Amino acid sequence: MLELYQAEGCPYSENVREKLSELGVSYVAHNPRTHDGDVLNEGTHGELTALGGRDQIPYLVDHRREEAMYESDDIVAYLDEHYG
Repeated sequence: MLELYQAEGCPYSENVREKLSELGVSYVAHNPRTHDGDVLNEGTHGELTALGGRDQIPYLVDHRREEAMYESDDIVAYLDEHYG
C-alpha cells in the first residue's frame, strides 16, 4: 500500500499525484496541512512528523517495499522505477 502525505494546491504534491494517476497506482492521500503550513489534521500531521522526522510534503510511504521518501522528483523517479 502507498500512502501520500500531501497538500491540495501544492505543485510538488500535484506532480506526485499526476504520476500516480498516470501509472494507475492506487494510494491513500493524507492532507495533514496546507501548502502554506497551516495544520489541518493534528493526527495525520503527527504521523507525518513521526514517520519522516520532518514537516515536509510530499512524503510517500510504500509499505510493500518498506520505503519512504520526501522530494517530489525523487518520488516520481521511484514510482517510475518500481511501478512504471
